[in-house]
Amino acid sequence: MAAAVSLPNPVKECFRAGRPALGMLARLGRSGDIARIAKTTGHDFVMIDMQHAIFNLETVAHIAQTALGCDIAPVVRVRSCDDQDTAVLLDNGVMGIVYPDVNTAAEAKRAVDRAKYPPTGRRSVAGTVPMFDFRPVPAGDAVRALDDNTLVVCMIETPEGLANVEAIAAVPGVDVVHVGSSDLLTAMGTPGAYGTPAHLAALDKVMAAAKNHGKIAGVGGDRNIARQVDFIRKGARF
Repeated sequence: MAAAVSLPNPVKECFRAGRPALGMLARLGRSGDIARIAKTTGHDFVMIDMQHAIFNLETVAHIAQTALGCDIAPVVRVRSCDDQDTAVLLDNGVMGIVYPDVNTAAEAKRAVDRAKYPPTGRRSVAGTVPMFDFRPVPAGDAVRALDDNTLVVCMIETPEGLANVEAIAAVPGVDVVHVGSSDLLTAMGTPGAYGTPAHLAALDKVMAAAKNHGKIAGVGGDRNIARQVDFIRKGARF
């Protein structure tokens, strides 16, 4: 009997172990070295930022394949839940998609549709992919393994998204509900006001929604170490 297909995602392994997955944002590094630096500095994933940086698809694929080779999850922040590059990124080594500025459950569903195969989503099936080292894998096994280990992250970055966070967290296929603190605070009219009561209340609301729906809560943007530790104590895992 053939062995079951294994395709571990270091981020999801952290979640299963109950420990936080720590990510390094990449905007300037243009080679696979950035994934090795993430590994050396104790990170679990590298988030390649296609929303704010000028990476092209081929550069992202090179970084992703290096990350796969050194047990770092390659994750990409795309431009929106409607980014048409999502599928080709996932077909070429990327193990997770971070969607910015998700404001409604309908947008979260569009995000899932691009990243997950039917029946959960609408992702198209490619041929052999680098995650399996280009080995031939039966389609059923490949689809199952990729679906189980592809991370879908929805960012909450506006008051509208915060108001709808319960509905966003309830969408099947969403793994992480992640607070983009910088954009959220800016949208609230208080740019850079990290650690204020309004900021902390927003985080508490997102963490509660994630817990209510069996999802993971994430926090980004606030670089204060003491607060980061407190966020983890409260339940942040991404």
